[in-house]
Amino acid sequence: MSEAPGSGAVNEAEPRVVLSARGLRREFSGFVAVNNVDLDVRHARIHALIGPNGAGKTTVFNLLTKFLAPTAGRIELLGRDITSTSPARVARLGLVRSFQISAVFPHLSVLDNVRVALQRPGGLGYQFWRSLGSLDLLTPRAEQLLETVGLQNERYKLAADLSYGRKRVLEIATTLALDPKVLLLDEPMAGMGHEDVYTVAEIIRDVAKDRAVLMVEHNLKVVADLCDWITVLQRGEIIAAGDYATVSQDEQVKVAYMGTAHD
Repeated sequence: MSEAPGSGAVNEAEPRVVLSARGLRREFSGFVAVNNVDLDVRHARIHALIGPNGAGKTTVFNLLTKFLAPTAGRIELLGRDITSTSPARVARLGLVRSFQISAVFPHLSVLDNVRVALQRPGGLGYQFWRSLGSLDLLTPRAEQLLETVGLQNERYKLAADLSYGRKRVLEIATTLALDPKVLLLDEPMAGMGHEDVYTVAEIIRDVAKDRAVLMVEHNLKVVADLCDWITVLQRGEIIAAGDYATVSQDEQVKVAYMGTAHD
């Protein structure tokens, strides 16, 4: 099944498509993990990819970011075919992802984590001969990013001393440091308390004002409150797509999540 926006005329009022997939398929030794998946991710919209465990959500993420090569299908980023492009090149083109496990440098300060992330877009990534003082050039932008995610008062703390939720917020800041055009978030609320979930949801809402966000998320309340478009996967295939009101009433979705169409 493919998504409705990709199968007919596009509403001119809709923001442009910045990431798309057509006929995406991935097999592992004869097992089909993802089959005939079509996606349209739009600028300045939050798009959720949901489904029960084992539905293929992370595999789709890995295909889009080129950590896996598709068995079949085509992927485009900003109108460019990236189906055979390397993960590093895809990231440089503006498709950046987070992971389920927090990926920060625990023994660096919060500020230094962001300054390290800024080295590539700042042109310092391979200039090993420069002194540590060259990172000072990146401090204003790093502090701006920390203010965006609400970590400005914790900038001198070691990342290891942050709570789990705040580490995930820091990871969003380091991801934003790469200036993504499309931001992929893999379960950004996983393991968080209610207060951190609310904080991260507001951060995502804010950063999506000028970039596309595609997120895998199990918290359906967050999905309902936050996301403009939802794609539901089951056994590697799309079973429904639309806004939350539409997909939540879909009988196949009810069966996938509840085990019965009559619940």
